[in-house]
Amino acid sequence: MGSGRATLSELIFLRAAPAQSHMASRKEEIVTQHVLFIVTNAAVIGPHSRKTGFFFAEVAHPFDVLDKAGVAVEFASPAGGWTPYDAYDEKDPAQKEFLASKAFRRLNHSRRLSEVDAADYDAILVPGGLGPMVDIQRNATVQTAIVRAWTTGKLVAAVCHGPCALLGVNLGDGTPFVRGRKLTSFSKKEEYDYARDDVPYELEDALRAEGAEYSSAANWQPHVVVDGRLITGQNPASAGPLGKELLSALRDR
Repeated sequence: MGSGRATLSELIFLRAAPAQSHMASRKEEIVTQHVLFIVTNAAVIGPHSRKTGFFFAEVAHPFDVLDKAGVAVEFASPAGGWTPYDAYDEKDPAQKEFLASKAFRRLNHSRRLSEVDAADYDAILVPGGLGPMVDIQRNATVQTAIVRAWTTGKLVAAVCHGPCALLGVNLGDGTPFVRGRKLTSFSKKEEYDYARDDVPYELEDALRAEGAEYSSAANWQPHVVVDGRLITGQNPASAGPLGKELLSALRDR
């Protein structure tokens, strides 16, 4: 000891300590986060039985962002099982890749939402398409999932017609969830030339009526609003940007 030389056991400890520290930091780095997509089961809408479902890009684009970042995505729907889609674009690489993926097969065997606890996820995301205006809007099970996610400190995201899921939601005091919150959705101007004769009401008007601080950009242009743990996107062009905002919020947690 008095020679100033390290013993063999001391040398082994000094070499092992950095390696153990590195392994611990590696374990911290690879903690997986989980996002639940709540997707429509509705295949038709309106008096003319318009074909619908979820808007393909509004699942494929956020999924692409999250999956490439190592975030695990799971799928649930009001009825479970098959989830019809609309507006698939084979020229879009992200959509083409998603259609061929194992995730797409899982989506078509989606879990029944009533059997899922939203608190088990770091975030929930409600994609749009016209389908949600049939079976997501004012759906008690969907509302329960939103309340459960919100009251347990999770992120809540929705895009295009997906924010219809927020209508009628309250946190127990009777006050509309959206009152005083900044958000966006498919706009009244966009709906005018797209599906005005098919939807049961104007989503923008309904959100404003419940007290939302609504904003929108020009038709079909990307627009994402972040208000604390609530993240919303206006239209299909906003789905990818919304995915990036959601990922950023997840990374900050």
